[in-house]
Amino acid sequence: MKWDEVQEFPVDLFHKMGEFGLLGVLVPEQYGGAGMGYFEYITALEEISKVCGSIGLSMAAHNSLCTGHILAFGNEEQKAKYLPLLATGKWIGAWALTEANTGSDSGNMKTVARQDGDYWILNGSKNFITHAKSSNVVVVLARHADSEDKKFSSAFIIEKGTEGLTHGRKENKMGMRASETCELLLDNVRVHKSQLLGNIGDGFKQAMKVLDGGRISIAALSLGIAQGAYEAALQYSKERQQFNQPIGNFQGISFKLVDMATEIEAARLLTYKAADMKMKGQPMTREAAMAKLYASEVSVRVANEAVQIFGGYGYTKDYPVEKFYRDAKLCTIGEGTSEIQKIVIAKSLQK
Repeated sequence: MKWDEVQEFPVDLFHKMGEFGLLGVLVPEQYGGAGMGYFEYITALEEISKVCGSIGLSMAAHNSLCTGHILAFGNEEQKAKYLPLLATGKWIGAWALTEANTGSDSGNMKTVARQDGDYWILNGSKNFITHAKSSNVVVVLARHADSEDKKFSSAFIIEKGTEGLTHGRKENKMGMRASETCELLLDNVRVHKSQLLGNIGDGFKQAMKVLDGGRISIAALSLGIAQGAYEAALQYSKERQQFNQPIGNFQGISFKLVDMATEIEAARLLTYKAADMKMKGQPMTREAAMAKLYASEVSVRVANEAVQIFGGYGYTKDYPVEKFYRDAKLCTIGEGTSEIQKIVIAKSLQK
């Protein structure tokens, strides 16, 4: 709550999380990671998010977006250089796709890259970037200035301190306030060709694949927030007395808890199915979208009902459910809104 009130991103905590292996769960041991799979990853993410969605969100962004992009598409030299630093928490990572005018329409980005000999010159700005201020390295998506295809873009690894790379204002958010969200500004940033991730022009395709895994992360984050809110409400229903008995004895409350528990379990199974397919290397765009869509919406409903069960106390900061309520909403927006998930799912059904 202290971090939430003052919007503090606890950098020191993240360095400690790296020592515990939480910032490189999916990274092979040869690169300093924990060498685990998606089941372990979403379990850790859910457990952390049961306590604080902000820390869960930042953990997800570091693992599945920045680190995940380099792990999936980096060459051996890039992996050997960056993954040990990211997986151990010595460095914090960021991932920059979203722009002020291109949220859901991410392919219509305005940030451009122009080739200049052995270098690329990047200009533009990114918005709503997790760790844009505190990160040591960021993966930036930029379209090619000389291409008429707006989706012809590439991904670049850019280190903090590179001339022209700065951050803008920090967002003052309703929830997830301890997870840093800022603008990222690029003013004639010179990036050596060795920092290009994968092939020229594959950036957008790479980003869509990275987001498939990222949606599983957000589903797990949603699960954690929902589980935390549910457990708080369940405990309160046993302690709060009205009409000479615990309020959990009344159907009006107990049926709410039943719905909450059932929907959480359904969301968990969807999330684990997507994770299982991811681990097996199977196409899982639809399943990841379904998990993210359902789990995020469940998180909002559960958090809302948790506040209702607490009554007036739920509207105060003396109890944790008001924070779960504020944090949950981001899950229906970040890494693709619920509406975008429905578009993704609808397209898959027609194939």
